[in-house]
Amino acid sequence: MPVKKILVIDDSPTERFFVVDLLSKKGYQTFIAESGEEGIAKAKAEKPDLILMDVVMPGLNGYQATRTLTRDEDTKNIPVIICTTKGQETDKIWGLRQGALDYMVKPINPEELLQKIASLP
Repeated sequence: MPVKKILVIDDSPTERFFVVDLLSKKGYQTFIAESGEEGIAKAKAEKPDLILMDVVMPGLNGYQATRTLTRDEDTKNIPVIICTTKGQETDKIWGLRQGALDYMVKPINPEELLQKIASLP
């Protein structure tokens, strides 16, 4: 099933604008959430085909939100790609251990992001 609906979870208005603008221009339907808690609620309500998750956010961070989503019966089949400034190898390993399908370090390369989305099953 091709990806059509994407939930962008990021507390940075600049990052949200950049990603939503990029995805909208490519025909994707986007939703935004500004926190991990809001992201989990929107994921359950909207049932997106993909979630792009920041890590460093107030309240529930992206690792915790990813773990919650990938272990919840309602959302466990929604792939999560973590998009964060945390670029250490240990950060990436930890993100993938929380259930993320992939991990990208900001600043996000637009072509790489679109390629990852296009290659999703």
